[in-house]
Amino acid sequence: MTFRHRHLLGIEPLHPMEITTLLDLADQYVALNRAPQKHSDALAGLTQVNMFFENSTRTQASFELAGKRLGADVMNMAMQASSIKKGETLIDTAMTINAMHPDLLVVRHPHSGAVNLLADKVNCAVLNAGDGRHEHPTQALLDALTIRRAKGRLHRLSVAICGDIAHSRVARSNILLLGKMENRIRLIGPPTLIPADVRDWGVEVFDDMRAGLAGVDVVMMLRLQKERMDGGFIPSEREYYHRFGLDGEKLSHAKDDAIVMHPGPMNRGVEIDGTLADDINRSVIQEQVEMGVAVRMAAMDLLARNRAAAPQGVMV
Repeated sequence: MTFRHRHLLGIEPLHPMEITTLLDLADQYVALNRAPQKHSDALAGLTQVNMFFENSTRTQASFELAGKRLGADVMNMAMQASSIKKGETLIDTAMTINAMHPDLLVVRHPHSGAVNLLADKVNCAVLNAGDGRHEHPTQALLDALTIRRAKGRLHRLSVAICGDIAHSRVARSNILLLGKMENRIRLIGPPTLIPADVRDWGVEVFDDMRAGLAGVDVVMMLRLQKERMDGGFIPSEREYYHRFGLDGEKLSHAKDDAIVMHPGPMNRGVEIDGTLADDINRSVIQEQVEMGVAVRMAAMDLLARNRAAAPQGVMV
């Protein structure tokens, strides 16, 4: 299997074949997770430490469950009450964790680049669970697996990513991954939520939902990241929903078999109509949650294999 990385810090370093390798393995873990006995010994004897400097429900629970199903010893560190609050630097924290000899370190941090910094200071494999506005690689990978299973392929599709592009690490990672896999990407949102350099990303940009959704295969909605906004990016949530919230009428401009996605948590009636979010014929939002566990199992499995083979192999 082709995947020769020590860490999973972002989508950018991954080759399309490596993405396919990870998704193929994740498919096997989907089958395992649906079986009566859901456990593997792929990480038996290994220690996984989850360090979440930002609150998370789905991602942290998904990584914890993934590690336990693979047989790892999993420890969740309460970073909100950690020594960081007492003035300890991120590097000192990294050195402290490193002295405990973990094998896998899962990190979520509010500042872009913080996870890369930690990865330079520890001996174990590091997985980026989201850093600032930078990247969220496992979210893009689980989205890719969801699309591939729903559409039968992950190339030459037309994908619309809608909403708060400017503050979204999910959008950045998905744009990178979908671009590597030869898909056509459209970004839809108000000009205030579209990055200034977006034209350099190889995407099409729309400020009208109906025009942007015309003929697309996949509609990926994004959460309004109000915690990252320091000004009036939108006039009101009501006006935002009227123009950019996904409802049945706007979705009718996409292909008849277009799927609807959202990374969660959803603001119903702001980003998406609640009835549409629950429509089992169009929405794959619950499938995304399921694929998240399988993708994270695959990622940790591959990194653990590389760690075990490190003296003989070459990793980047």
